[in-house]
Amino acid sequence: MNPVRCLVVDDEELARVLLENFIGRVPGLVLEAQCTNPLEAMAVLRQRPVDLLFLDIQMPELTGIEFLRTLQQKPVVVFTTAYADYALEGYTLDVTDYLLKPFSFERFLQAVNKAIAALQAKTAVERPAAETPPPDKDHILVKADHKVHRLKFDDILYIQSMREYVAFHTPAGRILSLNSLKNLEEELPADRFIRIHKSYIAAIGKIATLEGNTLHVGKEKLPVGAMYREGLVGRVF
Repeated sequence: MNPVRCLVVDDEELARVLLENFIGRVPGLVLEAQCTNPLEAMAVLRQRPVDLLFLDIQMPELTGIEFLRTLQQKPVVVFTTAYADYALEGYTLDVTDYLLKPFSFERFLQAVNKAIAALQAKTAVERPAAETPPPDKDHILVKADHKVHRLKFDDILYIQSMREYVAFHTPAGRILSLNSLKNLEEELPADRFIRIHKSYIAAIGKIATLEGNTLHVGKEKLPVGAMYREGLVGRVF
């Protein structure tokens, strides 16, 4: 897990020093800043992200609770206060823990462990679905005869250019579609198909032998262009 960036907001210097000391003793915690009031904390949060906020409640001008209500994007929060009366209100604000002053290092560590668990859960929820790699595509959509064919890569032997059309050759026959080999080179997976001629793309898995400048694909014999031969030999043979 990445370092947990911490911000301490407390108007008491001794409380700030204690938290700085405790944070420094825990591997993985980094003290980004310490502030004497919520207004200073607002400035810090505008400048850089913070993962974990240790927040006092009773402070002049703006209480910790009032400050927390102003935040649209809240870090994980642990209240630190000398007053037990605010515990219930703190939990209604989705505060992770409530440290009642004076607190020990052991109690501080318990709060940190709860905060890290909350951060991990929050990260899992916010992680975009795009981070989960999509399954490998196994087909191409081919428009032909006023239909859309879902043509599997495994069924393609080779593709032939026929002026403005291309012919997809399969064991079941051929499908003519308005397209170009140049477009198909960009769309088809490079690990499964290879350009062998200005007029042909071959399925690598269907290639049997290369004889001179003739490529055997299934039962068909396809010409190999001079400018494509070296690439074919390097990748397939």
